[in-house]
Amino acid sequence: MSKTLKRPVAGTHPHCYIPSRLEERRARNRALRQERRRKPDKPDDFVTYEDSDSEEETPCQQNQVLNTSYNFVDYIRSRESDLRESRSIDPAYASRHILTHDMFKETPISLGNINKVFCSQWLSNRQVVFGTKCNKLMVYDVNMRRVDAIPTLPNRNGGSPDTQSGIHACQINPSHSLLATGARHSADIAIYRLPTLDPLCIGENAHTDWVFDMCWLDDQFLVSGSRDTKLALWRVNEDLMDFPETKGCEQDVPRYAHISPVSVKDCRGAQKIRAVCFNREYRELALLSLNGYLHLFNAETFSQKLSRKLPNCQENVCIACQPNGLYAVGCRSYTLLLDPRTLQAVKKIASRYSGCGIRSASFQGNILTIGTGMGMLMFYDIRAGKYLESCINSSRTVVLKASRGYVFPEEEIDGFQQLKYTPAIYTHCYDSSGTRLFTAGGPLPATLIGNYAGIWQ
Repeated sequence: MSKTLKRPVAGTHPHCYIPSRLEERRARNRALRQERRRKPDKPDDFVTYEDSDSEEETPCQQNQVLNTSYNFVDYIRSRESDLRESRSIDPAYASRHILTHDMFKETPISLGNINKVFCSQWLSNRQVVFGTKCNKLMVYDVNMRRVDAIPTLPNRNGGSPDTQSGIHACQINPSHSLLATGARHSADIAIYRLPTLDPLCIGENAHTDWVFDMCWLDDQFLVSGSRDTKLALWRVNEDLMDFPETKGCEQDVPRYAHISPVSVKDCRGAQKIRAVCFNREYRELALLSLNGYLHLFNAETFSQKLSRKLPNCQENVCIACQPNGLYAVGCRSYTLLLDPRTLQAVKKIASRYSGCGIRSASFQGNILTIGTGMGMLMFYDIRAGKYLESCINSSRTVVLKASRGYVFPEEEIDGFQQLKYTPAIYTHCYDSSGTRLFTAGGPLPATLIGNYAGIWQ
């Protein structure tokens, strides 16, 4: 929702100063309090009570409400005219409005013979970078509808085909100056400078198995997690490209530095680190392992704090963190919301489709976006405690269904064509405005080769 504190152009009050708004506001608050006081069929284990003295607003608060416009058009006009008015907007308002009014339309992206997109990030308002299982780093131009390949970085030892098992993660630092992703050797990491995507450095000698995920702590420090159950801390300096001048044709060849990790830690009690996220609110790292445990590391001391077994959690492959610290863990048939203070499950969000599998998750304000293994994106409203409902048809929830994508015929199993095929959504990401959504993935069975990508706008 937008809020603009209007100043009168002529007269004493602005155009939004309508006293009847106060009575409408009181009526809504009374209805909300009555709904909260209504006794449920099953009493809650935890109940809060509001102070009755705080129900009435002061005259100063009432005057501020009447001078505030919640009209989005007023917000746009005030911003375009650069007026000296106090104005703010909820970043998730645009995406919520587009979703509930069924305004998202898919534009499929043809990727040729690329195999399964595992990770993605918006580089700008027109470019998306993504990594694939066939070890390709690609950039899609939304305006030109063109896909370009970015050369992957080899290490000093060279990398045999056996060590190329796909690019599983790509992350941009907070200042949007560096891109971290997988290298040609799947146990190494590569850093590129933005927006030019020039190679900066390659990180080696930390992992012995595939790097599954990574996250930035700030503009310099990066953490990577691998299938070898190790967590590596890297420091990326801006002066890594200060090479001595070379003569001849060598200066035309892209050069990059080779760096080693600052620290490498074993994650005790883990089997194959699958996902990593940084909780800025609590200054901690959350790791998800395939044996159903969630592990916490202190981000400042880089030491393991605790591990907790997740309740009845199978195929847990993705984790997301809300800015206020709430964790969301994707499992086979539901999404688990965890209290960051105790790691207790506060909500088990059952999937509306049995056996679909949660493959990707992200927060956009109070909306949890869930990518499934059946080609559908679901949206859960954290604040309302239910799936986002359509304003066009109140009897149904908001669901985005992906197009078919592509599966190579020579890899199809017997009878597969007779089944209704839908791609798995391995990755999705919103642009900075929240009005466009990139979704990508491919066939869920590991034996099948194919891809899917689309832009929703």
